[in-house]
Amino acid sequence: MDVMSAAIVYGVSFGRTVWGLLTRPYETYRRIAGHGKLGELIFVVALLVIYFALASAVKVTAFRPFLLTRQFIVLLMGAVSSISISVGSLWVAGRLFGGKPKLEVVLLAWAYTLIPTVSWFMTTSILYVLLPPPRTTSALGILFSLLFLVFSATLLWWKVTLAYLTLRFGLKFDFAKSVGVALFCAPILFGWSYLLYKAGIFKVPFL
Repeated sequence: MDVMSAAIVYGVSFGRTVWGLLTRPYETYRRIAGHGKLGELIFVVALLVIYFALASAVKVTAFRPFLLTRQFIVLLMGAVSSISISVGSLWVAGRLFGGKPKLEVVLLAWAYTLIPTVSWFMTTSILYVLLPPPRTTSALGILFSLLFLVFSATLLWWKVTLAYLTLRFGLKFDFAKSVGVALFCAPILFGWSYLLYKAGIFKVPFL
């Protein structure tokens, strides 16, 4: 299979999977764990690159190639480190709790939990440009805030659901063991997110 054919196949699979995450997340994660291909990660990486390019342009308002490049690299490295620690801690916890997780399955399953994460961050960046703060306390301003809270809560619930399904199918654990893994990993992820916050890279955890 040549590069173009592979890209088309993985692109179709990625699109079908994202749609499945919206409509049938349980069945979709079962398929990811059993038949997912690492080539689909190319499109997750592409989304990250697009977002960090946008975020860099928003944070560095003047056209300064060095600052733009530096900001882009800092954000990308922060995200890569967070993803690596997330996947690594889940894999280690899975083994400690008696499972035999495959690292590539955990990586692919967790990568798809980044879809709601990137969606929220990208929407926030776009709204920052279209409706920059401070936002008014008028009726329209309050309505916007309420709609944004609903949108954020919906994406958070989607994220939590996909994270649980990662434990359920990526680690092949039942509910009790999944909760145990979550409790094991939570302090690690919180600590790392706090370090990134203190470093001024992410004010909201990018997990």
